[in-house]
Amino acid sequence: MNIPQQKTSLINEGFYNFINEEVLPLHNLTPAIFWENLGQLVTDLAPVNRQLLATRKSLQHKIDQWHLSRNGVEIDTHEYESFLREIGYIVEEGEDFSVTTNNVDAEIASMAGPQLVVPAKNARFLLNAANARWGSLYDAFYGTDLTSHDNSLTSGATQNDARRQQVISMARDFLDSSFPLASGSHHDVISYVVYYQHLLAFFADGSETGLLQPCQFVALTGPKSDPESVLLKNHGLHVEIVFNRNGTNGAGDSANIEDILVESAISTIVDCEDSVAAVDAQDKLEVYRNWLGLMQGTLKTKFEKGGETIVRCMNKDHVYTSLEGEEYRVHGRSLLMIRNVGHLMESDLMEDHLGNFVPEGILDAVVTALIGAIDLKREKGIRNSRCGSIYIVKPKMHGPEEVAFSCELFRRVELMLGLAENTIKIGIMDEERRTSFNLKECIRAAKERVVFINTGFLDRTGDEIHTSMQAGAFLPKEDIKTQAWIEAYEKRNVQIGLQCGLSGKAQIGKGMWAMPDEMQKMMHTKIAHPKSGANTAWVPSPTAATLHALHYHQVDVFEEQRQILKQQVMGLEDLLLIPLMGPDFSLTEEQVLAELQNNIQSILGYVVRWIDDGVGCSKVPDINNVSLMEDRATLRISSQHIANWLTHGICSEAQVERVMRQMAKVVDEQNVHLPGYRAMTPNIDKNQAFKAAHDLIFKGAQQPNGYTEPLLHRHRVTAKQQVR
Repeated sequence: MNIPQQKTSLINEGFYNFINEEVLPLHNLTPAIFWENLGQLVTDLAPVNRQLLATRKSLQHKIDQWHLSRNGVEIDTHEYESFLREIGYIVEEGEDFSVTTNNVDAEIASMAGPQLVVPAKNARFLLNAANARWGSLYDAFYGTDLTSHDNSLTSGATQNDARRQQVISMARDFLDSSFPLASGSHHDVISYVVYYQHLLAFFADGSETGLLQPCQFVALTGPKSDPESVLLKNHGLHVEIVFNRNGTNGAGDSANIEDILVESAISTIVDCEDSVAAVDAQDKLEVYRNWLGLMQGTLKTKFEKGGETIVRCMNKDHVYTSLEGEEYRVHGRSLLMIRNVGHLMESDLMEDHLGNFVPEGILDAVVTALIGAIDLKREKGIRNSRCGSIYIVKPKMHGPEEVAFSCELFRRVELMLGLAENTIKIGIMDEERRTSFNLKECIRAAKERVVFINTGFLDRTGDEIHTSMQAGAFLPKEDIKTQAWIEAYEKRNVQIGLQCGLSGKAQIGKGMWAMPDEMQKMMHTKIAHPKSGANTAWVPSPTAATLHALHYHQVDVFEEQRQILKQQVMGLEDLLLIPLMGPDFSLTEEQVLAELQNNIQSILGYVVRWIDDGVGCSKVPDINNVSLMEDRATLRISSQHIANWLTHGICSEAQVERVMRQMAKVVDEQNVHLPGYRAMTPNIDKNQAFKAAHDLIFKGAQQPNGYTEPLLHRHRVTAKQQVR
């Protein structure tokens, strides 16, 4: 730490220099004024932040005492609801209203499609996600299990022709489904030409036809008589058919189609939170510097692939010629939102005048908005928002008071940076129980700037368990998914969002598909998300985004939303049903052991990379060696579940200790081929990763709202010091 411009605050030297030398020169702000204003903002808002955390703690204590006082008596939901209202956990719901958010980009307001979440600390992943706006349908089919039913069709280093033909056939099926011809099938077309403003398809017998809906053809590249590509549009999403009679695919294709490019990840959340291991100033500066590269359009990365050095940078826009002969420009990159951290943690980037570390969420808001404002100054080149907005997703807020605090923080940041009112938009993550119960009032608190709400099983269940830790023993995790409360949570989120006027102004999102290698299952399952009225849903990779985009061609999400608006919004009855075992539910010793093994293997498999390597999001094999994309939410639900079972005697400490040691060996065996992997088992009691997992479980019931960050940060800092 040093004491630069400001005598009342201590500021990390690297942070101070980064802001002064790399960011402020891109603005009309002097360092002296910036640091003075930041110091004042911290002085004003840090105490409010800490008071909100104290309120969380007080409410949790009252809920714990209420459950303990009942001594196992079955919960009456009406009595329970009255208690929660009495203590202010559930607030009074006001009259109906509609949000007034304006200047929202189409990717959020009027388009429906997949969304990626990517760790802000990994430049290569960031570029992959930013460039995932467009994806090859041929590659997505060829490289996944959607075309692997027959051993003769296995993909490999050289293309399998039989598999390639199956891919082409599947792609033609997609065209027939989403862009049907007035007569005949895309399978039989031998050429496409543009005649005046119509796309014509010709068949081998000399006959021709057009699209059943001619308006789906919107632009082209190349001459009309022999186009290089044609651009189609369905349900707001573009699809480009690329022709090349000399290409790898086009040369052997009846219509010379080289590829079909699908508008895929229309938005991406750049994550500073659950998928990132950023525990100190050095880590945070890496996060902020990557965000700066994205907002400047200059982020690049080099890597080796197939013996070659590949340089990756941000894609440019796609430019076509419209039917009227004008330029038709389509964004070449995913619209980027940034997820700040929540209200809980504090950062060593800066100390306030009392010597306290500053709430990390406050610094995130200031710095990510400061950097985001750079994008607003550009009129040409690589741009993010064309509507003049900065999109910040705010996680882990507990109820409307905390949402209102975030909005006040954003308002103060706008004043500090000279931005117009409501330039900074907010995404509200409905992942905490108190937010679910009060979602309408949470949205009301942000009605002038809200652009996003969503649901997520892992964090939401983790908070369900922690909040009701003393209520009784929870069901196994798979059984929790089938209970009435989770369906009510998912449905109410959409219903309330639509009731509050989010359609056409904001995203209503659904959670992650966690199995990146199981695309066939995803295609059967994840269509439920657009059918639920959600106009976005999370996917684990650019390939998954291309495939999930096909669901939005099948489902008109905004029509689904219009139908859902006719429904009556569900009440709180089902949401109040805590998923406990109950007197008639019992588990065998084998079932308890299996649940412990599953949870503990999951915890250790993720923690070992977090603590040892600082990897916050990775593909982790589960106990059955199925690869899952994991982040901190996995730890929260798994550690809280075991903590709950320990609290209520479903398992013993000795049993958990024994399973932990067994699963450490399993995880070591699963990771033995990872370069540089450090096994836990040779000296397990001194292994920092194992200690972290141990604390997450045995100290889980005492952690604030069951969050994993305090313990993970402590052990990661220790691990970094040991390496030095």
